[in-house]
Amino acid sequence: MSTAVPPGAEPSNAIVPTDVLSSDASPPSGTRTPGTAVARTASAAEPPAGPAGRGAPSGPAERGARPERGFRPDIEGLRGVAVLTVLAFHAAVPGFTGGYVGVDVFFVISGFLITGLLLARPIGLWDFAARRARRILPAAAVVLVATALAGGALLDPLRGTDLARDLIAAAGQFANWRFVGQQTDYLAAERDPSALQHFWSLGVENQFYLLWGVLLLGLARLLAGRRRTLAVTATTLAVGGVSLVLCIRWTADSAALGYFSTAGRLWEFAAGGCVALAGPALSARLARGGPAAHAGGLLLRVLGWAGAAALTVAVLRYDRDTPFPGTAALLPVLGTAVLLLAGPAHRALGATDAGQLLAVRPLRAAGRLSYAWYLWHWPVLTIAQARWGALPWTTLVALTAASAVPAWLTMRLVEQPLRYGSSPAPRRGLAVGASALVIPLIAGLTLGGGTVRALGDPDSTVAVPAGAVDGPALFAPGNRVLKLTPSLARARDDFPPGKGCEIPLGADTSPRCLFGPESGTDRIVLIGDSHAGQWISAALAMAEQRQWALEVLVKPGCPLATLTVRNAVLGRTFDECDRWRENAFTRLASGPKPRLVLMAGLNRYGGQDERTEGWIRTLDRLTALGAPLGYLGDTPMPGKDIPTCLAGADGRPDTCAFPRESAFERDPLIDGGLAERYQVRVLELGRLLCPGTGPSCPAVLESVVLYRDTGHITDTLARILAPRLDLALLGTPPAVPPTSP
Repeated sequence: MSTAVPPGAEPSNAIVPTDVLSSDASPPSGTRTPGTAVARTASAAEPPAGPAGRGAPSGPAERGARPERGFRPDIEGLRGVAVLTVLAFHAAVPGFTGGYVGVDVFFVISGFLITGLLLARPIGLWDFAARRARRILPAAAVVLVATALAGGALLDPLRGTDLARDLIAAAGQFANWRFVGQQTDYLAAERDPSALQHFWSLGVENQFYLLWGVLLLGLARLLAGRRRTLAVTATTLAVGGVSLVLCIRWTADSAALGYFSTAGRLWEFAAGGCVALAGPALSARLARGGPAAHAGGLLLRVLGWAGAAALTVAVLRYDRDTPFPGTAALLPVLGTAVLLLAGPAHRALGATDAGQLLAVRPLRAAGRLSYAWYLWHWPVLTIAQARWGALPWTTLVALTAASAVPAWLTMRLVEQPLRYGSSPAPRRGLAVGASALVIPLIAGLTLGGGTVRALGDPDSTVAVPAGAVDGPALFAPGNRVLKLTPSLARARDDFPPGKGCEIPLGADTSPRCLFGPESGTDRIVLIGDSHAGQWISAALAMAEQRQWALEVLVKPGCPLATLTVRNAVLGRTFDECDRWRENAFTRLASGPKPRLVLMAGLNRYGGQDERTEGWIRTLDRLTALGAPLGYLGDTPMPGKDIPTCLAGADGRPDTCAFPRESAFERDPLIDGGLAERYQVRVLELGRLLCPGTGPSCPAVLESVVLYRDTGHITDTLARILAPRLDLALLGTPPAVPPTSP
């Protein structure tokens, strides 16, 4: 996937504005329950001074109070704009290529509202936590349970297992860290998007609330008046500055960490907090009137339109190749900040501005519905596509619109009654929050247990006989496997040993990854990307037969051919790959001469001419070592998650075959004559794994599951093929004992 956003995040990731989406909008008309507090909007522009003497947006008012005149409909409309742009992006509506910036808009608004709330009403921490729990968690729990039920009914067992794990993470409010781990792990990078991946931002929001509540409420206890304001300002600037530096650095080095982590996103909340700190004084100056106030109001009008233009540019001009968030996020963040700051301008001028445009009824209606709508729309889209395959954008738009129905019901039957009709006592809010955590956790555990039973025992193994050394069959005559192996419960995790050998994207030097005798000089060197790493078990079997060592030099996503590539996860030129390749060549030249340098890799980097020139440069370097060179032709590329397909195929492996025409690319060594030119020993496995001349390649051959994901072979297959590699590359067939997956 060519995207600067971590794989699985965009467009497959639902960017979810959480509490801020509709959290502090005005209550619905007629919503007043005797004996309960009717919340005034936290998006008020000019609330009365709080206990610390500072006017700022605040939370619920006194018992029985009506929404105050400070309500800002432009913020409600701004939420609506952000919601609709991201919905359009997720539905793949043409033109909205940068709609993912909506999450930045929501984070800025959230920082503005919550900072204002905590400044105006320094309530107790438990009270603050109870309000947040009552507001956020019940609606989320409804969606989590509904998604668990739909996933159990409509998804295959493997996707159901993934969903159960994601559900537990989402219910526990740490989904963002789960996805950081998944996206920085190449082994999981090619899985289908989670129906709950949008809960990453809910995790970020709640972690922000915890941090901000402790910081600001702690400062409120220790300080008062001007000293408190200065301390809060300094804290906001410090946290925001450090977070921005981390965000820029991580976007360049570890995009998943920059995108999903709380530390990489705090600066966006801090930007909103700065507006909340500056807003009251600015509003007071405008309220005084006079030429200075008029000039200030004109400036705010200009800033407001500039902010609206910044958001428009980001939505329409950014795309998947934009390194994000990083410095690119400054445009939507600053645009949102100035829109919030400019909100009071039209009151001072009595003129049309961007805020009034945002306050139109349709946008405000979308803003009120936004939290529940975002919670619902992404499971609808992902489960539908997991069940019926890729859908056109028109169908996705229809599904997104349809998801507004359960969203509206959730808002009316869950959000609003709990928000406006429940007791404000902290213990009640905490009890509601605890229930909203426990119930989805139970649903996740139940779903996980059911999928495990459907897949069978993941610890069961089937003895696999040795493979044939040549010929058209996987196994030697008389050997066969009667049961699908590895089992579907294990296929996705059927990895080679030495996972630590495959270094992270940001690293440019491989660790010492040596199997076998430490002191001996005889060794096989396996070098390449993750398509080389899939052969570790086979290469290790070759080395063990001769009491040699195996050295592994592998970097995922990095071609061994000397050509510069762009990394989709990092969203930029993969400079670390070029440095790693040079370091690997230097290491080989400075060490003892290997008995065999075994090359392998994905045969899809760049164009055909680029690959050919790149291989010539690499082979010139490796030939100079004076060591024998071996090359494994790339394995067929299914282009779809094979274990997941098999799990949903009701025991019919033939349904998971994939087109032959897209399974292979022209190979410069095999098809271009470079192997003969450089005297490279070659083993081409395409005809074995995709036999015959028909239009399709199989996903299962002789009861062996060939692929563990969309393009890597299972370790079981690598072990079966070890004798074939040995004969082709070293010339003597070893006596390989039976192996187990």
